[in-house]
Amino acid sequence: MQLDAVVPESPALVPQPTIAVVDVTFWGREYGVCVFRSPTLKENLWWKETEHETADIYVDGRQALLIQGWTITGVVIDGRHGLIKAFVGIPVQICHFHQIKMVTRRITRHPKLPAAQELLSITYTLSRTTEIEFRTRLEKWYTHWEALLNERTPCPCCPKKKWPYTHRKLRAAYRSMTTNLPYLFTFQKYPGLNLPNTTNSLDGMFSQIKNRLAVHRGLRRDRKYKLICEILGGRKK
Repeated sequence: MQLDAVVPESPALVPQPTIAVVDVTFWGREYGVCVFRSPTLKENLWWKETEHETADIYVDGRQALLIQGWTITGVVIDGRHGLIKAFVGIPVQICHFHQIKMVTRRITRHPKLPAAQELLSITYTLSRTTEIEFRTRLEKWYTHWEALLNERTPCPCCPKKKWPYTHRKLRAAYRSMTTNLPYLFTFQKYPGLNLPNTTNSLDGMFSQIKNRLAVHRGLRRDRKYKLICEILGGRKK
């Protein structure tokens, strides 16, 4: 096959200070590609195959770019648990779109519980408020609904103190907001960096890759990766 003889080439970029949008996209459950992209340069700086999205793959990318001479001034991530530790010392922004998805995944986009409806309304204000205002709204919400959040469902097999929480998904949605709050408004704390508040530039690139690969179903893994490298390495103006 002609594809086997192709050697993908990366664009010759001059290492420089840049922000980076980083994420992993998957085909199935055990094959993915991690990408570091500069939204200001509109270029993909580094990518690598991976079977799991862990902090290690992001550490690999950060170190590889550092060796090449790049300076990452800030990063935008999807907010997956544990990834922030890969970027110690760098301003980190968690994607607003992914944060909203974390909440709706737990309470849906059309919750019936009034407490969930109010939390969803607060979540939707992320991109048009400040950290102080957002934190205040969350604190007022928690104060108002604290008793509901602490309700437990009786379980005859467990002692009373270990009864499961009745509204576990609502608690999880709220906890994701409070845990990620220090990283949801980084773009406002460092205005000079021009950090985006979403990973949209990389999400768009992932869509391009998947659309193009869709017409080549059944490719061997090595051939698939060659095509991915060719797409990622193309100059995007």
